[in-house]
Amino acid sequence: MKIQGLLLSIFLISNSSAQDYNNKNHPSKSLQAFRLEEKIILDGRLTEKIWQNESVSEFTQRDPIEGNKPSQRTKVWVGFDEEALYVAAKLYDSAPDSIVSRLARRDESVSSDQFEFQVDPWLDHRTGFFFRVSVSGAVRDGILFNDESDDDSWDGVWESATSIDYDGWNVELRIPFSQLRFPEKEVHTWGVNFIRKIWRSNERVEFVMIPKESSGKVSWFAHMNGIKNIKQPKHVEFLPYAASRSEFIQPESGDPFNDGRELFNQIGFDVKYGLSSSLTLDATINPDFGQVEVDPAVVNLSDFETFFPEKRPFFIEGANIFTFGSGGVNNNWSFNYGDPAAFYTRRIGRAPQGRPIQEYDYSSVPSGSTILGAGKISGKLTPEWSIGVVNALTAREYAELDLNGSKLREEVEPVTNYTVLRTQREFKEGRHGLGVIGTGVKRNLPAGNLEETLTISAFMGGVDGWVTLDNDKMYVVNGWIGTSRINGSENVITNIQSSSPHYFQRPDVDHIRVDSTSISMTGMAGRLYLNKQKGNVILNSGFAMVSPGYEVNDLGFQWNADQINWHLTTGWKTSDPGKFFRSQFHAIATFRNWDYEGNKYGEGYFLFANFEFLNYWDLSFDLVYNPETLNKSHTRGGPFTKMPISKFRSINLNTDGRKSLSFSAGIQYGTATRQYFSYNTGVTWKPNSTFKIDISPRYSWDITEAFYVGEQEDPLATATYGIRYLFAETDNRSASIGTRISWTFSPKLSLQFYMQPLIFAIKYVDYKELAEAGEFKFNIYGQDNGSTISQSDDGSVFTIDPDGEGAAEAFDIDNRDFNFKSFRGNAVLRWEYNPGSVFYLAWTQNRSDFESGNGLFDFGNDTNALFNTEPDNIVLAKISYWWNP
Repeated sequence: MKIQGLLLSIFLISNSSAQDYNNKNHPSKSLQAFRLEEKIILDGRLTEKIWQNESVSEFTQRDPIEGNKPSQRTKVWVGFDEEALYVAAKLYDSAPDSIVSRLARRDESVSSDQFEFQVDPWLDHRTGFFFRVSVSGAVRDGILFNDESDDDSWDGVWESATSIDYDGWNVELRIPFSQLRFPEKEVHTWGVNFIRKIWRSNERVEFVMIPKESSGKVSWFAHMNGIKNIKQPKHVEFLPYAASRSEFIQPESGDPFNDGRELFNQIGFDVKYGLSSSLTLDATINPDFGQVEVDPAVVNLSDFETFFPEKRPFFIEGANIFTFGSGGVNNNWSFNYGDPAAFYTRRIGRAPQGRPIQEYDYSSVPSGSTILGAGKISGKLTPEWSIGVVNALTAREYAELDLNGSKLREEVEPVTNYTVLRTQREFKEGRHGLGVIGTGVKRNLPAGNLEETLTISAFMGGVDGWVTLDNDKMYVVNGWIGTSRINGSENVITNIQSSSPHYFQRPDVDHIRVDSTSISMTGMAGRLYLNKQKGNVILNSGFAMVSPGYEVNDLGFQWNADQINWHLTTGWKTSDPGKFFRSQFHAIATFRNWDYEGNKYGEGYFLFANFEFLNYWDLSFDLVYNPETLNKSHTRGGPFTKMPISKFRSINLNTDGRKSLSFSAGIQYGTATRQYFSYNTGVTWKPNSTFKIDISPRYSWDITEAFYVGEQEDPLATATYGIRYLFAETDNRSASIGTRISWTFSPKLSLQFYMQPLIFAIKYVDYKELAEAGEFKFNIYGQDNGSTISQSDDGSVFTIDPDGEGAAEAFDIDNRDFNFKSFRGNAVLRWEYNPGSVFYLAWTQNRSDFESGNGLFDFGNDTNALFNTEPDNIVLAKISYWWNP
């Protein structure tokens, strides 16, 4: 009843606070596009006659003070011919010498004065494109979706030019119609908006000013008339490429597969073909799906997989169409819960999952699975109906083995087909939506090792959608439901049942059991979500269920199963400047987690706050309190343990990012069974318009009272179901410094460096066993129950007798202490020598060193050891040429 009363109170207050926004109708601005009567010379000087026509100039300030008049005037014109759309802007400035002009490579944030054109050619009030140009000529573009989301992974082929004169700066854009998608008809009305950013004063002005406490973006656009008698050009693009990669990998003595250097050459091409005015086919032959930038180094000691973001262009472009379960809402909060992702593109082309079972002295295993070909169809069937299809085929991969000079070969990855189908239909200008998704993985498994390692097939199907509850688009309910099925041998299904995130072998629950005879596993999952879209009062709540057998990791990404999660968030925010703050955000939240038997294994309470000061500094803090609950994964498939009360605090400060020198700092501190402390800082230096350096040092110290080590079967361990669950106190420390240097010579030519040294050490002490299921009690070896523990002369093994003179048998465990050092770095030269045509020259270096049996953090010695390690180097050259016949 308390929660119901709280919800009712929040609902009434939020309705009252939002009344002002409910009464504001979206602006009804309009403008005229003019047909060209002369050729436009794209020089940024606005000398053509068309730019003498009537302009639009009624802009409104959004920042720093919403609703104010702009400090500088802006004029914009739009023109068109049979091939392209042209946009020109005169951006007046009373102090032209104070215009901030900095360079950046394509699609990077740039600290500079900017102009942005946003367009909705379908006039569906939900989707569109954006084109942003800085005064230096740096560009950023992308797509708009879900009314207010954007994605800059799309790279259109268009042109721009800028110039600075005595009364401000000018910009011209030429956007070929082949790069846009619009319906075929004689007379068009498009949605548009224009945005200007004046960097020195942090001023943002918009032609259609969208209030900060409202929701939506595309649905606010002005209507642009005058475009008629244009046709969507036949959309055909070819992008052939050639690449050469030299690898200099440190060889192991006597390794016949690696003499320290290897050369790889590759050619292929991509095709983009317009199936209709709004539907595009992307196909690739012998694709180059290698990523130019490296992933950061991590040390993962948990039972959860590390998630890495996608960086390969084929997969990130248009990825929003395949997003499942989050449409319609502008906030998707979650607490102690991660929505299973139906489609995780990095599954395609990942490293082979099989391991050689034959004996060998040396081996050569591919670092990734070769993608033989891939195709993608994406776009719209109608203004309301979007569709996406991906199909990819990866090759059979082999490990090359050497045993006493004899060459062997063993398959480690089968031929695999991946398929994703996605469609979504919107209703009433996006107020409601309904979509479906289907994914499938099919492997051609040979008899033997792989048949006992991988699933034969995996399928997932789901339905998602959203419903707007009121005419003012204040409240939206969104949700999804999905089902999964995997098929494989008895051994494969048993292993998956016993793995994280499922743990069917848990001995103290009745709703799940390992079935060693099963050759398939099915499950269901879903989530229902309520979000308040606008206004000062925040209201957000979600309820999710993931059944024990739900499994999508063959083509998706999933952290947990056997989970029921609920959360409630409420708070208050304002963007109205006051005496001290320019904006504020305050929120409280709570969550609960249960398994499918009703055991509560998670509960938490959160307090968040964020303050932006008048000088554009930013301060935020979080407070978290977790009462005593059960923990279902502490024993990694064993019984519950009790988790004592825990607390977490963090505070972060950021200075004004407009300055040439800016800083950030954060401290995180947690107490309970873990004593956790971390400190991170950041420095950004922009000494001139072409150079930028970001340095991000981080240090963490984590002392965990009971960290999982392993398990030992023993029928005498009756208090823990015949298994001794082994733990230890751990002391782990890590330090890293991420450094990124950007040197931009022109908007088309840039050089970037990235470096990340990582030092990690972990020490295990006070080995122990869980004393009683469902409790946080342990028997420390060498102290309790007459137990003994001894270490071998070389320190590599501990011998443990859990009851000394008792009947329990002694056993050995390895010394888990270790130090890990890593350095990852790369340099990328990027030159766009023609529109859409790019040359890359990249160098990557990796160093790593693993030392077992130490575990003591010594920054000086570890750093010396790291840089005394011989590096692996890779040099890559790649050239592509964009051709639009």
